[in-house]
Amino acid sequence: MSTNDWQKQFREVYDRGVAAWHQGRRSPERMFDGADVAFLSSIGCTAQELFDFVDDELRYGDFDFATTLAVTAIRRDYFLNVMGGTPTGKTITMASLPAKTAEVDGIAWLPRLIVKARVKLCGEMPADLMYGCAGDRPFLREMKMDLPGFLKLTWKSGDDDRRIIDAVKKSAGLK
Repeated sequence: MSTNDWQKQFREVYDRGVAAWHQGRRSPERMFDGADVAFLSSIGCTAQELFDFVDDELRYGDFDFATTLAVTAIRRDYFLNVMGGTPTGKTITMASLPAKTAEVDGIAWLPRLIVKARVKLCGEMPADLMYGCAGDRPFLREMKMDLPGFLKLTWKSGDDDRRIIDAVKKSAGLK
């Protein structure tokens, strides 16, 4: 499937999700049909993840399609090129995440976001966790970063937390 093909199909699924939300079908199970779920799975996305983006955009106006597409494209590339299109079959627990108050170099939230970005890349998000939640968005704005950029940084940095921390500090003018 070419880049344009999957992106076009993703836009169609996204638009159906928006229409479903406006019709009051505000759960992943009610928003997307089996064909949509199968397509999303083929690109390393879940109905829950797309539901979260649609729901937060329509409730809070904090997203647009371009951001959703960019995050999904990074995850898709990781899923297909690093993971060979095979899910791990794992899901992390909420208890395994760093606390929201955990700090590194005096920066709260960053340890949690690093883990969330890695989990997003691997497709191991539990249903009640969102990469790009109402805590992530203001944090990244404050750090003068965005969701796709942070996800790319996390991918490029691998297991090197220090590289991520230093890049965030530099972006925020803290270094």
